[in-house]
Amino acid sequence: MTNVYIAGIGATAVGEHYGRDLADLASEAGRLALTSAPGIAPHQIGALYVGSAYSEELYGQGQLGAYLASVLGLSPSIPALRIEAAGASSALALYQAVQAVQNGLPLALVIGVEKVTDHLEDAIEAAQAMAADSNEEALHGVTLTAQWAMLMRRYMHEYGYTADAFAPFPINAHANGAKNPLALYRFAIDASKYRKAAMVASPLNLLDCSTLADGAAALLIVGEQLARELDGPRIRIAGSAVATDTPALHRRRNPLELNAARASAHIALGRAHLGVGDVHVWELTDPHGIAATLALEAIGCYEPGTAPRHAAEGAITPTGKTPIATAGGYKARGDVGGASGVYQVIEIARQLSGTAGATQVAQARIGLAQSLGGIGATAVSHVLIRES
Repeated sequence: MTNVYIAGIGATAVGEHYGRDLADLASEAGRLALTSAPGIAPHQIGALYVGSAYSEELYGQGQLGAYLASVLGLSPSIPALRIEAAGASSALALYQAVQAVQNGLPLALVIGVEKVTDHLEDAIEAAQAMAADSNEEALHGVTLTAQWAMLMRRYMHEYGYTADAFAPFPINAHANGAKNPLALYRFAIDASKYRKAAMVASPLNLLDCSTLADGAAALLIVGEQLARELDGPRIRIAGSAVATDTPALHRRRNPLELNAARASAHIALGRAHLGVGDVHVWELTDPHGIAATLALEAIGCYEPGTAPRHAAEGAITPTGKTPIATAGGYKARGDVGGASGVYQVIEIARQLSGTAGATQVAQARIGLAQSLGGIGATAVSHVLIRES
């Protein structure tokens, strides 16, 4: 099987794009990806993989693969499909594209897109709740935010923390997002503001909860032969993996263990012939500090019960041991639902190519992006390596 490389990237700003539709956002991202790879033309694209969690529920558009292939003017003879795995949708779309290119497809286009902000909060919450167990959780009105809040409460009980211990996560995200022109929230916060924030789902407050917003991001994925013809740094997708767990939290042996996150990360790293300690920069599903905490501990960056202490010491900042959310993460860049996975991989690619600007991680050559669907029921991990 051939090696797989990122040939082009493109993303829209994350925001409340009331004057734009889903096709417009996806088209912009696709055009930007092609523009960033001047040696590639649209007619060379051999497949389109689209990741979106809410295109049917909130936008009313099925057949999203065929729809966007037509909008983008791609050949009608190529496969074009939508892949859904809640918040991990576009990460899973990338996984499928990687497999196709490994098996001989010269070039694939991956797009993650969401258009959600034309709807009221109740409709958005109901759509997000579909990532939970529909019979045992969503039916009874349990939201994803409430589930993360319950996990945070349990974590505080187990390890003796107060809610303030999680402040470093949104503080870091906002500090980085303030320097990202595509971020939804481009302002800093501090511990004092965090403590004064209104409660959303105790113990989660407003400044520890991400906002679901609109956006689209795109990646051009190529095989080794085509990659040799392109200029610029060569960023290889060296390992990809998918793992799953039961969506219902109460059916897990220990709800504080994100087993799918652990499995997908370690399988992806194993396929890249790397270990956790080899990674220089991370992108995680971090809509709340507790989500980042559990992911870091599941992957093995830190022992259970210790991630908040390491975060307080600066470990998650761009100059720390495990930099995360260097573009603002879900909290400041904005939660783009099923499109988040492609945004994550784009940020890792920028870091490895040395173009991340003010939040550049020094000498970053290996990165891992992990996207979770629901409360870790699906976990998709991609390991990227800069070769040149």
